[in-house]
Amino acid sequence: MAGRETLILPVRAVDMMRSLILLAVLPLVACGPKPAPVPPQKLLFDDFSYADPAALTRQGWTVRSEAGWPGVGGAAWGGVGLVDDPEHKGNRLLRLSAQTDGEKTQQAQLCQQRKFLAGTYAARVRFSDVPVSGPDGDRIVQTFYTISPLRQQMDPDYSELDFEYLPHGGWGASGPTLFMTSWETVQLQPTFKPYVESHRERGNLAGWHTLVVQVKDGKTVWFVDGKRSGEHGKASYPRVPMSINFNLWFIADGLAPAKGLRRWEQDVDWVFHAADEVLTPDEVEAQVAGLRSKGVAHVDGVPASSLPSPCNM
Repeated sequence: MAGRETLILPVRAVDMMRSLILLAVLPLVACGPKPAPVPPQKLLFDDFSYADPAALTRQGWTVRSEAGWPGVGGAAWGGVGLVDDPEHKGNRLLRLSAQTDGEKTQQAQLCQQRKFLAGTYAARVRFSDVPVSGPDGDRIVQTFYTISPLRQQMDPDYSELDFEYLPHGGWGASGPTLFMTSWETVQLQPTFKPYVESHRERGNLAGWHTLVVQVKDGKTVWFVDGKRSGEHGKASYPRVPMSINFNLWFIADGLAPAKGLRRWEQDVDWVFHAADEVLTPDEVEAQVAGLRSKGVAHVDGVPASSLPSPCNM
């Protein structure tokens, strides 16, 4: 056609041009825009890097000491501390320890203030499939969850969201199972009757995992290690502010018949909450990495609350 020239390049030259174009474009495709940082006034982040466990109290955490639900009746509560990370020099971990000899039992729970509702919750948690010492076989529950106190049986405003790992099964599961449960309400006495939406991931989950749950617009969406696991709806959607918690406890009728003291541990690397913001697991990881790269070990811009903590109920 008049006025148009056709440029013919050798095959090798064409290949070189394609490579140059790909090199120019791929970084834009692979990296994309970085997520904007969550405003500090909407953010809770704690990487538990304190030298002294007493610092937990100054940052709004409460170590439970009150007897009661859940777990073995009459169990003591304690077993919360901080340890050096054996895999990353300079890093510190929150450690929950629980132990029993079949007669005397100690369980562990750590509670933040009750001031969290919609938004994105996340934590990096290490689960265990065997005790660190003593005979194996107890049915134990390792958790990251949010909760409000149950003011009465079938409380219409009760709110609770649970990640619960049972390495030896329980609650109808015969093997290692991670339960993800959104609570509408519950009756504890005289018969336990939970009203929930729940799903589960079966299989061994010993080791480190990043757990994320998005709570927004009547939906609760669950993720394990970046993979979407399930979604729950309005019936079980949280209604009132909750506390962020970790606990480690034995199922009351699940103690092994073996004699001798056995001790279990659960570690937490960091915990994160972005109030009213829905973040993907990748965005959460990017936010955490950004905070750590700046040397930010703790930030809490979520307004304080005078609501009673579940640790004190």
